[in-house]
Amino acid sequence: MKNIFIITIIISMSLFSCNDDILDITPTDSVSAGSVWNDASLIMAYHNTLYTGIGTGNSRNMLAKATDEMAYKPQSGYPGPILDGTLNPDNVTNRINFGGPGTVYTWNLDYSLIRKINVFLEQMETSDALDPDVESRLIAEARFIRAYMYFKLIVRFRGVPIIDEVATQDNLPSLARNTIDECVAYIEADLAAALPDLDAAYHPGDGNFGRATQGVCKALQSRMYLYLASPLFNTTNDVSKWQKAADAALDLIDDNTFSLHPNYSTLFNAETGSPNNEIIFARNYTASNKHDQPMLYLGRRWGAFGGWAANGGIAQNLVDDYDMANGEPAYIKVNHVNTTVNPASGYDPQNPYANRDPRLEYSINHDESVYRSSTLEMWVSEDGNTWGFDSYKQSNDNPEAGTFLRKFMPEDESIVLDFSTPFTAPFIWFRFGEVYLNYAEAMFELGDEDTCREYINKIRARPTVNMPPIPDSVTGEELRTRLYNERRIELAFEEHRYFDIRRWEIAPFTQAQPTMGMHIFKDVQGAGEKRYAPYVVNPTVWDDKLYFLPIENAEILRSGGELTQNPDY
Repeated sequence: MKNIFIITIIISMSLFSCNDDILDITPTDSVSAGSVWNDASLIMAYHNTLYTGIGTGNSRNMLAKATDEMAYKPQSGYPGPILDGTLNPDNVTNRINFGGPGTVYTWNLDYSLIRKINVFLEQMETSDALDPDVESRLIAEARFIRAYMYFKLIVRFRGVPIIDEVATQDNLPSLARNTIDECVAYIEADLAAALPDLDAAYHPGDGNFGRATQGVCKALQSRMYLYLASPLFNTTNDVSKWQKAADAALDLIDDNTFSLHPNYSTLFNAETGSPNNEIIFARNYTASNKHDQPMLYLGRRWGAFGGWAANGGIAQNLVDDYDMANGEPAYIKVNHVNTTVNPASGYDPQNPYANRDPRLEYSINHDESVYRSSTLEMWVSEDGNTWGFDSYKQSNDNPEAGTFLRKFMPEDESIVLDFSTPFTAPFIWFRFGEVYLNYAEAMFELGDEDTCREYINKIRARPTVNMPPIPDSVTGEELRTRLYNERRIELAFEEHRYFDIRRWEIAPFTQAQPTMGMHIFKDVQGAGEKRYAPYVVNPTVWDDKLYFLPIENAEILRSGGELTQNPDY
């Protein structure tokens, strides 16, 4: 009981005593160091909380809602200010973190976790409670997590303060912002220090699955170098940065540690412990540490509340971007925005879900989808007096947009859909499919279009997807468009789109388009024919200041002016 009491106090102190300040000057001896840092079980318990501090991507505040992936009516909450252009330092936390910890504004959460890591690393310098090999591994894991948190910060805020020591009254670190280059060097140093003491990989079913490995260190390097080579950060198009991104991706590919999972559906929705060699790093769950994502995003048919007054639907903008089964895009794009129907595709706007890339069915439920033996009915009669059971007219727990999330949702009908069910499908932070696409993009920018197509086509050739390859005749800017779209489809809802459209600098085009949904009208008096009518769910506004987030005003004031605000806020 004494140990439980002590660890509860120290974890609570680490998480909450700082009142969201970037610095926590709570004395480290508030809890006896001898009682915690000299007890192996308490050290392990403290270290485990570093992983929960990373957060998760399967809450009701999915990052997809702040992009053209989901059709969300922002009303007074998340992610309204990002979509309507009213984001500012005064509303950045109380509005886009609506309903709980946000997945966009992560400043407080990330620095809180960095603070806990710094405490851990400082205490490990004098503690001898752990086996040396275990201690080295835990230190390496902590360094990876710190590197990951700083990466999350720089892609949201640009250069941020590097704080690598525990703040005290007598030693308050500077809150002046470091440059991006300084932050990247710091991340590189943490990863370089971590790599030698980590195992190569942990796959589902392994007792350490969900912990940091050499694989995820390399995956983070691959993602980071790709972002840094992109136009938002690489304003002079320094080709050496693209080469660095290509080398980092190829290094992980050549390890032959990971592979594409053959089934695109079970890749995301299989319960914890299911075989899956594609996952590099994920938030793992257990029966006692579960999530309830299915009940947040499915419709009323299953007792879920995925509608939230039309807020849980999928943007028609994304639906339209799935290729046809013949490999052709359904629409012709200009500036990465759909314009007119591609005549070579065979796409019929009045039969919009027929003959599409199989990933559409794996990812999105729509009218006439068959999910868990039920055929979805999202239609409304032409006169508006009758409707299908899955229509928004039936319940606010059905999204008006005419679609809702299927990716991540359990297909196994033995899993009961109920809030009491312990859903344990991991949420994937890094997977091997992303690494293939990172490599394809870097090689395209280096002028090697053959290799770019090769790695795009590896993704499309997944057995349950089996899409036709991008032909050799697709080159230049047309290939770029296909490359960007392949990433959009393959990685949908996995927290990539928000950053991709910014680093590519296409957000002024894509985010300036209104978020679209689909109304389905049925002729109930006649032959039962349906009419598909796209409609505007939400007009959106783009402002270039939205490439990065503002820092909360309260944080600027607490720093005494040492911490500076991002431009245009």
